[in-house]
Amino acid sequence: MSKFSPPRRTPLRLGVLVGVAATTIVASALAAGAASTTGTGVAATGAVTAVTPTVKPTVTPTAKPDDGHRRYRPKPKPTKSPTAKPVPSLTAAPKGDIWRPALRSRWQYQLEGNSAYPATGGVNVGICAVPQTGGACVRPDVYDIDLYTNVGNNTTLNTEAVKAVHARGAKAICYVDAGSIEDFRPDYQQFLDWHNSHGKSLLGKPFSTTFPNERWANINNDKGQRDFLLQMMEARVAKCASAGFDGVEFDVVHAHEEGASVTGWNISPATQLTYNRALADIAHRYGLAVGLKNDLSQVADLVADFDFAINEECFQHDECGELKPFVAAGKPVFQVEYLTAPNTFCPKANSTTFDFNAIKKSKDYDLNDLPYTPCR
Repeated sequence: MSKFSPPRRTPLRLGVLVGVAATTIVASALAAGAASTTGTGVAATGAVTAVTPTVKPTVTPTAKPDDGHRRYRPKPKPTKSPTAKPVPSLTAAPKGDIWRPALRSRWQYQLEGNSAYPATGGVNVGICAVPQTGGACVRPDVYDIDLYTNVGNNTTLNTEAVKAVHARGAKAICYVDAGSIEDFRPDYQQFLDWHNSHGKSLLGKPFSTTFPNERWANINNDKGQRDFLLQMMEARVAKCASAGFDGVEFDVVHAHEEGASVTGWNISPATQLTYNRALADIAHRYGLAVGLKNDLSQVADLVADFDFAINEECFQHDECGELKPFVAAGKPVFQVEYLTAPNTFCPKANSTTFDFNAIKKSKDYDLNDLPYTPCR
């Protein structure tokens, strides 16, 4: 789900797993140590009962939104399958050809376009903001932006934005929704046609009342759903690579944590692991780094397969400890908070306890270029 707002989008968007210039990687105090870088649930084989989403009232900036505004909802962890097996790795590009972001890499998350920057698809590549630690303004090392331009249309690859990001010495992550199917994407009709020709076994319930224009994908494979989804995701990743991106964020890869009552499908932890590992292999095969978005209950299982993590609101929900395996492996955590004040979470994010690359974005969950407060 991209965070820009074409006419059919709902007015409120949550920051999610794509939406400047080269910068110092950390604040001066850390620079010396930095490296450079609802309906009834149905079975998996059954059709989904149509659900008519209701329009949610507009949420004021000071009001806490319901769980539907988050891409990931904290809840008790599901029981992991002890028999879950990794899928055989696809033929990957040589490891040296893939960008490996440094542990401390300041990032920007802009998935909504700003019409003031039409030459770069709505992406503000010149952004410079004073960090929570104070001092001079700093610039991102990494930009997470959408595969497509965010101004004017939803079909032009974001190539010009990527070029501008690279010109400033920074890297670009390509946002791809891999777990819910958005009806405004140029390849949507292919998903719909497959769904209708295979017993309506692919498109599940609406993601939420806030995002009714996307539906949970069935990643089971009893009718070849997962095979089809991976083919479609590979086509998207190929476009990321052709546009010059350095990495990929796959969003909505935690269906097993939500359950059939939310998604419309029974997805096991083992099935989610199979799908997520296959996505990582696709990215690597195209020479791109790959990030794990949320899916906190499977971090320990997937840290070896992914090159970085992207997380929303782990400090607000006291979940950040689940991401420590990435830092322990020397892999960065790109983290964003929306409702929590920077002076509350930034000292924690900057500490050696976590050492996350954290930022503060808008309280209304829109991922525009501004507001933007990096923690360091």
